[in-house]
Amino acid sequence: MDYRLEEDSLGRVKVPANAYWGAHTARALDNFPISGITLAQHPRLVTSLAMVKRAAALTNGNIGTLDATIARAISRACEAVETGGFRDQFCVDVIQGGAGTSTNMNANEVIANIALESLGHPLGSYEHLHPIDHVNRCQSTNDVYPTALKLALAGSVEELCHELDHLAAAFHHKGAAFAHILKMGRTQLQDAVPMSLGQEFHAFAATILEDRQRLKESAALLLECSLGATAVGTGITAEPGYRQEVVDVLAHITGRKLVPAENLIEATSDVGAFMHLSGMLKRSAIKLSKISSDLRLLSSGPQNGLGELRLPPRQAGSSIMPGKVNPVIPEALNQIAFAVAGADTTVTMAADNGQLQLNAFEPVIGHVLLQGLAWLTNGARILRTHCVDGVEANEEDLQRRAAGSAGLATAFIPAIGYAAAAAVAKQALRNNIPVREAVTSLGFMDTNAAGNIVAQAVGMPLPDTTY
Repeated sequence: MDYRLEEDSLGRVKVPANAYWGAHTARALDNFPISGITLAQHPRLVTSLAMVKRAAALTNGNIGTLDATIARAISRACEAVETGGFRDQFCVDVIQGGAGTSTNMNANEVIANIALESLGHPLGSYEHLHPIDHVNRCQSTNDVYPTALKLALAGSVEELCHELDHLAAAFHHKGAAFAHILKMGRTQLQDAVPMSLGQEFHAFAATILEDRQRLKESAALLLECSLGATAVGTGITAEPGYRQEVVDVLAHITGRKLVPAENLIEATSDVGAFMHLSGMLKRSAIKLSKISSDLRLLSSGPQNGLGELRLPPRQAGSSIMPGKVNPVIPEALNQIAFAVAGADTTVTMAADNGQLQLNAFEPVIGHVLLQGLAWLTNGARILRTHCVDGVEANEEDLQRRAAGSAGLATAFIPAIGYAAAAAVAKQALRNNIPVREAVTSLGFMDTNAAGNIVAQAVGMPLPDTTY
């Protein structure tokens, strides 16, 4: 392989001749062969880094801090990255020391070399356009990295919310289709009182939409922008007028209503917005996991379990048991939730250990949040398309079980009192007879009155033979 020699403050480094990255990235590749997951595998973060760099270049050009030709070349290079170009050049590992410096320098070097090439200069000829002096002008990793990460997370939250909307709609659709199907509700896995299968599915939709709203609220906290803070929040090396303009320019580029941080020193060290998002992401993941567990339980069997639902068969369920089909899609959602819950602990520990004026652990915070958002987005999609859209009800068994359940005795409490209703339930269970027959055999009321109470309780007329 052909190499070029580049130099940083530690000395000379060999860099592949055709690489758009440089010495700082080369050292990071050597230092952090950890996860095997590169920046390129978080495309929103790469795009957001390029947007931040473009906003800085345009601002520096506007206030006269950068030569107009250089500012335009940097801006065009950023646009090339934003539209998906040069992704393979963003090659540093997502887990890294240095509070994201390796990520920032990877972006600086790639953008600088794209710009150099566009101006007709060889890669690495930084005397014409420098990764730090020009691309990183008026910036620090400590304001660039969290700003780009927040933008990437905000976009990922929007995508997840979009999928949650679709998933909720799918549950509502099934809720409407199942509205006429009677079943017994359960508490503590024991028969409780009657409800419709439609009500159960509408409730799934409602909880998903509640979580969607909480996620949107957490995303709003990500729009506080610390650009111009530079190293610790004092704005050192940022030119006069830069901070006032760069946030507006970035807001225009991203189309987001960014808000300048009120206290830049606080904003540089604080990761509260990431913690809040992590908590809301865990909430949503666990709620989806609970729904998935309910679907698994309700579809258990099919012959010796609850068997209330039939989930779409997705794949053979065993290498030894013929005909076995497992609820693999809900199981995948459960595992996503386990990972998201673990990631929340990671975020908590990273937030707790960010000492003094900077949190050095934003790279792992960013990685686990972006990964969790991506996994949950994909999980919500497959839960909808591979499971909920095709779920069927075992209607005949559901209504037969519910109509004959001793749990219907609860409906008689207003008419005959708790003690009498308890006696009815015991009679129905002991003799394996419908509740209406038990209440009449004990002499509490006649057949017609009992039938009316049961019909009211289930909210739908049923044939007399089912009472």
